[in-house]
Amino acid sequence: MADVTKRLFLRHLRGTPTTWVRLTVGGRVRREGVGLSFWYRPLHAVLSEVPVDDRELPLLFHARTGDFADITVQATVTYRVADPALAAGRLDFSVDPRTGRARSRPLDQVATLLAELAQQPALDLLARVPLAEALTTIAPVREAVSAALRDEPRLADVGVAVVSARVVAVRPEPELERALQTPTREAVQVQADRATYARRAQAVEQERSIAENELQNKIELARREQQLVEQHGANTRRRAELDAAAELATAHGKAEREKVANAAAAERARVLATAEAEKERALAAAKADTVRAVGAAEAEAEAAKLAAYAALPPEVLRALTVRELAGRLPQIGQLTVTPDMLSDLLGRLTGPAPAVDR
Repeated sequence: MADVTKRLFLRHLRGTPTTWVRLTVGGRVRREGVGLSFWYRPLHAVLSEVPVDDRELPLLFHARTGDFADITVQATVTYRVADPALAAGRLDFSVDPRTGRARSRPLDQVATLLAELAQQPALDLLARVPLAEALTTIAPVREAVSAALRDEPRLADVGVAVVSARVVAVRPEPELERALQTPTREAVQVQADRATYARRAQAVEQERSIAENELQNKIELARREQQLVEQHGANTRRRAELDAAAELATAHGKAEREKVANAAAAERARVLATAEAEKERALAAAKADTVRAVGAAEAEAEAAKLAAYAALPPEVLRALTVRELAGRLPQIGQLTVTPDMLSDLLGRLTGPAPAVDR
């Protein structure tokens, strides 16, 4: 739609690069073309606006195949207004000069014409082929529709040109489509089951290989454990033999050492005993000699003393005796002398009185 602005009693129209505009005043064409911009008076102006850009027309119609199966055809037609002046003369492309809004919908007429023209060759072609061929022969349908629209004189009369025609899909009814898909689905399912079974078989084979490997590992571990136990027993037995031999050697060495020590001790004891005996003998001999010498000396001293005493008078001998006795008496703190004691002592000292010759 053109952009129309108001300035007092005038209007200004500004077109677009894809819009063809015609200004008619008093039955005479004043301006026409694409992308125009001009001032006009709405009371006297007649405006026509024709879009010249490419437009997409989606089509969806039903058809019947040669084996009486209903199908749905989905297509798309691209067209444009190649001769806008001719189209403006055949179809109502007029717009309100005050607001710029279209007074009618001429493109709907073009769409209806294109849909009818595109359906007819497609229906004719699909009615001559069975369902299976119709579902797989999309290219012939597209070529038939394109040729029919390209050579249609009614489109040229209104200035419309078809750019391209495409058939998007040819599909049967949902129940029939599911029935047709069943063999393929079953075949795919069979392949999927076969792949599943193969995968399961491979998994079972792998599990068996893993189990065999685990069993072989257990057997190898058991064999190595047996070897380890046997080696441990042999090591223990060898260690016991070595310990016994070491203890025996130690016992022999200890016995030899004890024997040598006992012999050395016996020899030392014998030597010590001999030395002690020699010492005792020497000491005894020395003591005997000493005692003999002392006895001889004492005897000689006693003899000398007796010889000296023999020459002394009796009074001197008594005095010496008293002195000797005093030296042998214990220490006396206090002495009480009675006449009896004195007489008795004197009697002992002097001995029996000599008989007086009368």
